[in-house]
Amino acid sequence: MEEQQPPRPAGPDDRPWAGHGPPLPPWARKWVLAQGGGVGPRGRSRLPWPSTLLLAVVVLGGSTVAARNQSGHASLDVFARLLLVATCAALLPRRRHPVAAVFGAAGGALLYLGAGYPYGPVFLAVAVGCFAAIVAGHRRAAWSAVALLWLGHVLVAHWLYRWLPPSGDRPAPWEQELAVAAWVLAVVAIAELTRVRREQWARAGAERAAADRRRADEERLRIARELHDVLAHSISVINVQAGVGLALLDSDPEQARTALTTIKSASKEALGEVRQVLDTLRAPGEAPRSPAPGLDRLPELVEQAAAAGLAVATATSGAPRTLPPGADLAAFRIVQEALTNVVRHSGSRTARVVLGYAPDVLELRVDDDGPAGSGDAGGSGNGLIGMRERAAALGGTIEAGPRPDGGFRVVARLPLTPTAPAPPTSPAAPRETP
Repeated sequence: MEEQQPPRPAGPDDRPWAGHGPPLPPWARKWVLAQGGGVGPRGRSRLPWPSTLLLAVVVLGGSTVAARNQSGHASLDVFARLLLVATCAALLPRRRHPVAAVFGAAGGALLYLGAGYPYGPVFLAVAVGCFAAIVAGHRRAAWSAVALLWLGHVLVAHWLYRWLPPSGDRPAPWEQELAVAAWVLAVVAIAELTRVRREQWARAGAERAAADRRRADEERLRIARELHDVLAHSISVINVQAGVGLALLDSDPEQARTALTTIKSASKEALGEVRQVLDTLRAPGEAPRSPAPGLDRLPELVEQAAAAGLAVATATSGAPRTLPPGADLAAFRIVQEALTNVVRHSGSRTARVVLGYAPDVLELRVDDDGPAGSGDAGGSGNGLIGMRERAAALGGTIEAGPRPDGGFRVVARLPLTPTAPAPPTSPAAPRETP
């Protein structure tokens, strides 16, 4: 049993798009992580200090340059610089509290503009807060914050300017308000587009993860069917021969030796097939060392059933043909499991296998005359389930149940893709092989 590893702390790679399909572009991944938040080594959200510090430097430097090229505004004093720093600092909790961050940035920018300081990159802080809020899903809060900033700017620039610094200020032209409105709409539109793209990435990642889980489940069921069919048939033969050997060990040692030889042969074959399945698991993607069994090994099944005390007669109708690998393996396993069930659960010592070849379907019929055996046969109860799963995987059907005249019948119909027919080895009419 493998030792279970302790759960590792969540990290940026645990996001819905991580590990599924093509990775995000580097710029998109970095930006989404910066806006959506990261998780620290102990599962606690980190504050985005580096990006916020860089934004503060850009805002302070850009505002200093803008102040030199704008007249009619208050000079950029210590209070103005503190306002700019506070506006950028309001963005520090944007990962865990994006609503508070966007309103804090909008409020700081409104105070800065209301104090009469020159226009500049202070709007970048509002844009970053707006992006963080929208991407986090707080669209109404982001729209409200930028609307508050624009309405407050209109109020200051066209009414409250008489009582606010600098003295002698005049109302701002309406063209400037339209430019500010266009800037606000552009910021919100880009943020909405980013949110939609992020949701698409997350949804695509979740769909790919679900597809991966489905494929893993299907592969697990396929391996379970293979192991069940291999082990059930071989162990049934071994069980019968072990009983014969024990019963004849003293009275007929030569017959007991034959039973032990059969046990050795059946166990060796079972080990070989189990080893093939395990090799496939250990080296996925590599070709198996030996081909998968098919109906060409039907005579081996007949011999093994005979060793278990079951006489099997085979019949073929239609022209035998080369089967697709999947259908060939499924047909072999279905016949194998049906004969195993006869050995385990039926009191009959004879069975009939009929292979019916049609242009687009292969029909398998396995009959025994019964009656049902008594006592615990030691089965797992998954034989018929496995047969139905194999047939369903190919788009076929399985019918299994008692016959009206007694006994039991299994009928499988497997659709076939068009392939070149194999050279006929038997007449078209049904033939019986004792």
